[in-house]
Amino acid sequence: MTLAIRVCLLGLSLHPICVAQSERTRQQIPNLDSLPDVTAALQQQIDSNDGSLVLAGAREFRITKPLVFDLAKVGAAVAKATGGATIVMDGPGPALKFIGSHEGTASPGSFKPATWNERMPLISGIEILGAHPLADGIELQRTVESTITQVAIRWCHHGIHLVERNRNVTISDCHLYENSEVGVYLDDVNLHQINVSNSHISYNRGGGIVVRDGNVRNLQVTGCDIEGNMPADETPTETANILIDVSGSPDDRSRSIAEISITGCTIQHSANYPGSGEKTTAPGGANIRLAGKQSYPINSVTISGNVLSDTSVSVDVNYAHDIAINSNNFFAPKPHNLRVANSQRVVVNGNTFNPRQFVRPGTISFTKCDDCILSSSTLHRFSTSDGAVILDQCSGFLLNALSLSDCDSGIVLRETTDTTIANCRVIRMTAGGKSVSAGESNSRIRLNGNSFSTPPDVASGAVE
Repeated sequence: MTLAIRVCLLGLSLHPICVAQSERTRQQIPNLDSLPDVTAALQQQIDSNDGSLVLAGAREFRITKPLVFDLAKVGAAVAKATGGATIVMDGPGPALKFIGSHEGTASPGSFKPATWNERMPLISGIEILGAHPLADGIELQRTVESTITQVAIRWCHHGIHLVERNRNVTISDCHLYENSEVGVYLDDVNLHQINVSNSHISYNRGGGIVVRDGNVRNLQVTGCDIEGNMPADETPTETANILIDVSGSPDDRSRSIAEISITGCTIQHSANYPGSGEKTTAPGGANIRLAGKQSYPINSVTISGNVLSDTSVSVDVNYAHDIAINSNNFFAPKPHNLRVANSQRVVVNGNTFNPRQFVRPGTISFTKCDDCILSSSTLHRFSTSDGAVILDQCSGFLLNALSLSDCDSGIVLRETTDTTIANCRVIRMTAGGKSVSAGESNSRIRLNGNSFSTPPDVASGAVE
C-alpha cells in the first residue's frame, strides 16, 4: 500500500509535497516496508545505556515512533553511528527527541545542579529520512549545549525543530535538504545563544532558518549555503531563506527577537529560472526577511559579507531598529534588492547591487523610516522609471558616496524631510531619467558635492 493511499485512509489532509517527498524515501529504499520496526529495540538501547544510541551493523533502521532521550533520567546523551547509518522515520513526529529539564537562562546562577548532568546532548554522523508526511528529523526541548554535527536530514516535515526553551545550541556541518516545511525551526522558543555554521540548508519549502515568535537572542549564522528554501513553483509565499518573524504576536512584548548576525553566507533561490521570463518562482519570497512589530521591533541585526541573489526581494525589513547591512553582494533581484519599512537607524554601507545578466528593477526603497544611512555602494543598471533609490515618508536620512550607473532613474524623494544627498555620482542615465527627483511634498533637502549627468529636478521649496 502506498503512502498516499494510507494517508487517504487515515483521513489526513496534507500538502501533496509532503506525500511526494515521503514517497521518495521509498524509492531510495525499495524494501522499506519489509524492514523490521526497530523502534522498541533502539529505545531499549537508549534507556539501558545511559542515553547512548550507537547505530552499527545495518545500513537502514526503520522506526515508527520518536526515539526519546529523557535527559533527566539518562543524563548526557549521545546518538551516533559507527558507519553510514540511516534512520527512516515511518511515523509522525521527530525521529530523535531530546527532552531536558532546564528552566533557567544561560546565566550560571540559573542552573540547577542536576541540569549539568544533562549537558551537551550530541547527535553526529547520522542520516534521517522521512517516510511519513509528518515525520520530523530532530526535536530539542529544554536542553543545554545540544550539539548537532555531520547530520543529514531529508524528505521530512521539519528538519531540526527547537521548541519551548533551549540554551547554547550548536548546529554545524549539516545537510538539511528538501524537507516539506522548515530546515532549522525556532518555533516560539525561549532560546539565547545558538550558532548555525558551515552547513547546507536547501530546498526546504517552508523556509531555511525560521525564527517565529518566542524570545530569541544571540543567533549567529555563518559560512552556510542557504538556497531555495521556499516553494519550487509559482506558489506565492511570505517565507524566506532566513525568516525572522514576530509579526504574528503584535501586542505581546514578551515575544521578541534581537541580536542576530548573518555573515559569510551564500543565500539565493531561483526566482529568475521558472522557464519563462514572465513567471517567477515563489513570488513574494526573500533571502532575508525581518518581519517585526510596532510594539517591539526586531533589533540589533548585522547582515555582512554575504552573496544575496535571485528572489522577489533580497532583503526585506519591516519594523526593525539598529540594523547593519554591510559589504554584501546583491544580484539578480526580481524585482527588489532591498525594501525597508517602518524602521529606524538602518545602516546600508559598502554593498554592490547589480542585476548581472538580467533586466530587473532592482529597487532600493525606504518607507516611513527615520535616521538611516545609505552609503558607499554601487548601483548598476536598475531598470525602473520609478526610482533606483526611493525614500517615501522618511526623515533624517544620509545618502552619501553612492555610484549609480546606467540606471533608468535615480534618487526619488516623496514626503521626505531633513535629508542630505552628498558626494553621489549618477552617470549614463537611460530612458531620459532624472538623477534626483524631489517635489514640493519634501522639505529641508540638502545637496552637496554631487556629480549628476542630468540636472536634479528638485522643487525650490524642498531645498534648504
